[in-house]
Amino acid sequence: MSDHAGSLGYPLASIRVLDLSRAVSGPYVGRILGDLGASVVKVELPGGDVSQAFGVSDAPHSGLYVQMNAGKRNISLDLRTDGGVSLFRRLVGECDVLVNNYRPGVMDRLGVGWQRLAELNPGLIMLSISGFGQTGPEAKRPAYAPVLHAESGLLARMAEMDRREATDLPLALADSLAGLHGAIAVLAALRLRDDTRVGQHIDLSMFEAMLASDDYVHYSLEANGPPVEGRGVTYPHPQGDVLIAGEPRHIWMSLRDSAGLTDPSEFLPDEDKFAARARVVREWVLAFQDRRDLFEQLENATLAWAVVKSTDEAVASSSAVERGIAVPVDDRRGGTRPVVRMPYRFSDAASGPRAGAAFVGEHTEEVLVEWLGLDQAELESLRASGVLRDSEPPSR
Repeated sequence: MSDHAGSLGYPLASIRVLDLSRAVSGPYVGRILGDLGASVVKVELPGGDVSQAFGVSDAPHSGLYVQMNAGKRNISLDLRTDGGVSLFRRLVGECDVLVNNYRPGVMDRLGVGWQRLAELNPGLIMLSISGFGQTGPEAKRPAYAPVLHAESGLLARMAEMDRREATDLPLALADSLAGLHGAIAVLAALRLRDDTRVGQHIDLSMFEAMLASDDYVHYSLEANGPPVEGRGVTYPHPQGDVLIAGEPRHIWMSLRDSAGLTDPSEFLPDEDKFAARARVVREWVLAFQDRRDLFEQLENATLAWAVVKSTDEAVASSSAVERGIAVPVDDRRGGTRPVVRMPYRFSDAASGPRAGAAFVGEHTEEVLVEWLGLDQAELESLRASGVLRDSEPPSR
């Protein structure tokens, strides 16, 4: 299911990760680290992971759950019990990284906050993802991706550029960006630990991840609002819409010089120039019966172009197929199902998911024996006390 091992194997093969997170932002970090070779154990709490509600409904797991949790082992604990908290602390003592995305204060209330865990494992890297950070005036606010899309300025800018009401994005961008930044921070902390033997608590807010990843923020930082025209313009064509990338004034000047377009806006006020020039480019695009001729002309003008594709078309494209974007994993019912692989391709090391998504509690006994050396009597005692839950397919 993964790339060839190469002579160096997986980059993070010696790292153990406890993934005490749900939905997208935290599980995405665990998925990244797992694809890089870490041994990732997802800790399921009573109530399950909300991501089981999103995706194909006739399979044991939802599509989103598989995408975020492929390759992880799964244990099921009840941290509402003293025994569950005690057992979790013991597991933390044996791991390198702990990922959580609970609201600030929840981990402390459960008895597994940073100060307590750092005493047990001074080399621990604990990543805490939250909407607005562990401290600050909005730290306690519940925050899902749409909240951060709105609060970070992205939706307002899109509405202004598109001249429409603000509407949320059709993807959890804030979660994905927080996950990416979280994985980077974990890797940096692990490297620092190599030198210092000191662990870190990483406080990562989705709000800051959005702003740090936004290449328009500099306009606002310098009190000079961003241009409303955007960085790419889509034009209709009978063979399918075409996007021409670039700032609209640059697109116009390039086409004016290479294709000899006449400027209709010479005597128009500045606010009307954009629309007038856009009409000329639109008519020029429609004059091409075959898009391939249009693409050749755009390349002659040194302009980047794109066919506006659906996601279905994107995952079936020649680039996606040739580079093996989708890889098969165990579907837990005798076959396979596809997940998108992480985009890491090493010259002489492996990456990629090594298994599908596990059932709740599927590896509880295996992990507790491997990490803590528990015997059958101890395992049965934990089950009897309600600390452990038996392995079970998800109820959907």
